Amino acid sequence: MRAVWLREFGDPGVLKVEETPDPVPGAGQVVVETAAAGITYVETQVRSGAAPVPLPALPIVPGNGVAGTIVAAGPGVDPALVGLRVATTTGGAGGYAERVAVDAALVIPIPDGLGFRDAVGLLTDGRTALGIVSAVAPRPGEWVLIGAAGGGVGSLLIQLVKQAGARVVAAAGSGPKLDLATGRGADAVVDYTRPDWAGRVREATGGVDVACDPAGGAIGRAAFELVRTGGRFIAFGAGSGTMTRISEEEAAGRGVTLVPMGAAFPSPEATRELSVRALAEGAAGRLRPVIGQTFPLALAADAHAAIGRRATLGKTLLIP
Repeated sequence: MRAVWLREFGDPGVLKVEETPDPVPGAGQVVVETAAAGITYVETQVRSGAAPVPLPALPIVPGNGVAGTIVAAGPGVDPALVGLRVATTTGGAGGYAERVAVDAALVIPIPDGLGFRDAVGLLTDGRTALGIVSAVAPRPGEWVLIGAAGGGVGSLLIQLVKQAGARVVAAAGSGPKLDLATGRGADAVVDYTRPDWAGRVREATGGVDVACDPAGGAIGRAAFELVRTGGRFIAFGAGSGTMTRISEEEAAGRGVTLVPMGAAFPSPEATRELSVRALAEGAAGRLRPVIGQTFPLALAADAHAAIGRRATLGKTLLIP
């Protein structure tokens, strides 16, 4: 089979497609033939060697979320699973490949009516969005600031916050992303590459009740300062390279509750249930992922480069 290998950290060109032995399922494992594999922004940071998370030992095949069909079952696994359409995480590596071996306990059947691509778009981004909304609990009429609103998680957050009856001010970095946010239901949009973006949010909302921050750095700090007394702030990413760091004392002094990501994912069981729910919501048409662009496996480097240029919308997929 073909797989994308990362053997050294660096620019997107370090990702190389190589012929690789097919995986053999071990005890309790299945092999999934990959129909679509998701790419996350943090994977591009890991590839560069400058991620805000521990770097893996190399070499690895990157990729954590895939959808496809089970083609083999290892010892101790029900052979009836072969042929089942599933979405699954890989444990952190292995997804950029034509086939991947995973623990059978990790796979989630894809509901009827949901395609492989949308399943990948909902598997991790959907559970993240559902977990965040559960943790910050937006109430009808409240203003919720959503950063990176033109991305995979952000576009799903808009839909969920609107379903809760709250109002959305969406922040993104280009016209097409702002248009996407408007199309998903945002009540107001701001371009946060502009120096006056925070002032525009305040002008539109008078201050927000909830801020959802995937950017970190100066943008995350500005988002925190837009939260009014009695509001909530959650940081769930480090697009700038660093997480937003707010002390409990500072937050308490402003009357703002810091919501930890642990509140979104209180247990492994809850995390899996959120993924199951995300796929079910997608099949029912209540949660629609944005698959903005797809790349063949051989062009994984181009996919990473596009994400790095902030030139992508919604979710980016590799299609083996």
